[in-house]
Amino acid sequence: MRALLIHPEFRSASFWNYRATCELLDARYPAAPLGLCTVAALLPRDWELRLVDRNVEPLEDAALDWADIVLIGAMLPQQRDCLALIRRARAQGKRVVVGGPDPTSSPHLYKEADHLVLGEGEVTLPRFLEDLARGEAQPVYQDAGKADLTQSPVPRFDLLQFESYNHVGIQFCRGCPFNCEFCDIIELYGRKPRAKTPEQVLRELETLHALGYRGHIDLVDDNFIGNKKRVKELLPRMKTWLEAHDWPFEFTTEASINLADDAELMEMMRDVGFFAIFVGIESPDEQTLLAMQKRQNTRRPIVESLRKIYQHGMFVNAGFILGFDSEQGSVARGIIECIEDAALPASMVGLLYALPNTQLTRRLRAEGRLQDGHDVQPDGESDQCTAGINFTPRRPRRDILTDYLKVVETIYAPERYFERVLRVGRQLDSRHRRFKPSLSKQVKELRGFVRLVRKMSLNKATRRPFWKALIGALVANPRSIRYSVSMMALYLHFGPFSALVGRKIRDAIEQEPHVTELHAA
Repeated sequence: MRALLIHPEFRSASFWNYRATCELLDARYPAAPLGLCTVAALLPRDWELRLVDRNVEPLEDAALDWADIVLIGAMLPQQRDCLALIRRARAQGKRVVVGGPDPTSSPHLYKEADHLVLGEGEVTLPRFLEDLARGEAQPVYQDAGKADLTQSPVPRFDLLQFESYNHVGIQFCRGCPFNCEFCDIIELYGRKPRAKTPEQVLRELETLHALGYRGHIDLVDDNFIGNKKRVKELLPRMKTWLEAHDWPFEFTTEASINLADDAELMEMMRDVGFFAIFVGIESPDEQTLLAMQKRQNTRRPIVESLRKIYQHGMFVNAGFILGFDSEQGSVARGIIECIEDAALPASMVGLLYALPNTQLTRRLRAEGRLQDGHDVQPDGESDQCTAGINFTPRRPRRDILTDYLKVVETIYAPERYFERVLRVGRQLDSRHRRFKPSLSKQVKELRGFVRLVRKMSLNKATRRPFWKALIGALVANPRSIRYSVSMMALYLHFGPFSALVGRKIRDAIEQEPHVTELHAA
């Protein structure tokens, strides 16, 4: 059997898709498609496999002609391209199998596929393959069971073109112990984090190393510290492996803010080379955090917690959301002050979006507040930045959009952004870093730095704040300059994208009436 695995294009512009920054290092996209590499490892060993990532290369007709079967996995921002790919493959007479988070949450949108293999692939894909081998494959395979990750195979990293990506991902655990109302992770993967063994993780590192990969690895876990005991078992083993292999990798991940409570854990992460984490802050307002069931963010001072993380050599990318029912009056000032006080350069600020499979969506449906087509990804929109609020809000939509516009235009003004880079660069403790970039990576980064300097210097808006931050960071904390520069490089994307979002939000505000009748409580 010849199987073509296709990763659909993320058509929507997003704070996450920093292509302009990737281009500095001759990469085409931030992250490689780990999900499809894992699916590939679950397929029969005698199948021939090809992987096409539509974010870095076109899908040629010849690839479809070659295939006996087409497998596609999709998240919500890939929905439009996934549906187009299903139709294109079916038109060429190919059997199409679809799975992933969005088909699992909204299977009714993907009925054109021959087979839907929903839920976690380790659970449902083997059943499909058994039936396929007997010629009895069914239209839908659905199972809410959770996979035993200790049985999950090493992903087929050999199918990737490493040079196309800024980083490669691996997964240690799935699930999150918290209960945030707006989050679909706990619905898809549960609240009891399940982890691979340290031996499995080391095999994945060994596989990447043997394939010649060096550099940035992202642990794509929903919450890396969801099970701290398991993490503390893993990290010493990683450190031993890295020492034996002369420190070829450095790491990022996503974690909840309670990481700051555990100095031992932060030291362990620092000692294996974690240099950045994503933290969902969502809102600095305690009542809003309680209403969204994100109590873990109310039990510790946010700004102080972030500073502790910086002091352990990790800078923070933060997420904020506007549009919660509990917001009382303008929330823009509080969010801006939190971002400024904590010196958060990279802040992914978005409008609340009711994802198809969440407690929030079920509540809004019961209240009659969901918009028609709430689970359909709008074409050409900028993800939740402009397509959010897919429901009738409590607060006037115009007020929410006005707040959002103020936040985006304020925090991504060049002077503000680069000043925050300078401040976090001063705080970032890089004395313990052991990562050793290869000679080719050093050359690539030097070439990227020259390109960055040229682009920033030619832009009148960024020239002065960029040079002020660069010189200031170099003088104040030269050990961290590589990471300060990486944050500056993100502005090649954040600057133009925030301007795009600003224009779209201004247009949306103009279309909103000045007085909006609130939905009854």
